Amino acid sequence: MTAALRRSLGPDLDAATLYALLTLRVGVFVVEQQCPYPELDGRDLAPGTRHFWLESGDGSVISTVRLVEESEDGGTAFRIGRVCTSVAERGKGHTTRLMAAALAEVGPNPCHLNAQTYLTAMYAKHGFACSGAEFVEDGIPHVPMLRVPRP
Repeated sequence: MTAALRRSLGPDLDAATLYALLTLRVGVFVVEQQCPYPELDGRDLAPGTRHFWLESGDGSVISTVRLVEESEDGGTAFRIGRVCTSVAERGKGHTTRLMAAALAEVGPNPCHLNAQTYLTAMYAKHGFACSGAEFVEDGIPHVPMLRVPRP
């Protein structure tokens, strides 16, 4: 059975969905990757934030991506983050599906992300290129990446 694709603007998220998204993200980043970090960054419910997620047949969240709208040089840009999939659901193309949905909304605008270094090849498949030097964030090596769609 194909997981159902869901999308919501930050302000439109209901409490139960936000809780499910946060539960998955904390389970992956804080528990699995043993990386205590400030998950509650104030951006989840912002007007320019969009959440994409996949639900299994029982309604549980199995994968998610957060897309935040930002201003850049007087124009619109986006930032992708909080990309994660539950352990049991990895390797099934969920991230690819969510990235395609998020990037469809990005359109011709620039899009940034900070990739965990070992995932740069995966993001390159979506048109991202390294845009700076590797850095360590919350104990994990990351690389800034940028996607600028071709006209």
